[in-house]
Amino acid sequence: MFKKRLGPDPHANGGMTGGAKGCPDIWELDNGSFAIIGQRGTAELRDSLPSTASCGMDEEIVIIPRRTLLLAKQDIPDA
Repeated sequence: MFKKRLGPDPHANGGMTGGAKGCPDIWELDNGSFAIIGQRGTAELRDSLPSTASCGMDEEIVIIPRRTLLLAKQDIPDA
């Protein structure tokens, strides 16, 4: 199911986050979709969404650090 990590391994050089021993991460799935590992932001952000956006009951707003996405940029396919 998980095909390819986008960006560097967040655990490289011993990097870990304190609480859950995990790190934000972005993965391409074998069906072409992407999976994001990050902090849940739904509860704090849902009511602030712009009128043109929504978050369904089966969806989550996931927050990843800017650096995580910027480092993954070179691995994100154009199409």
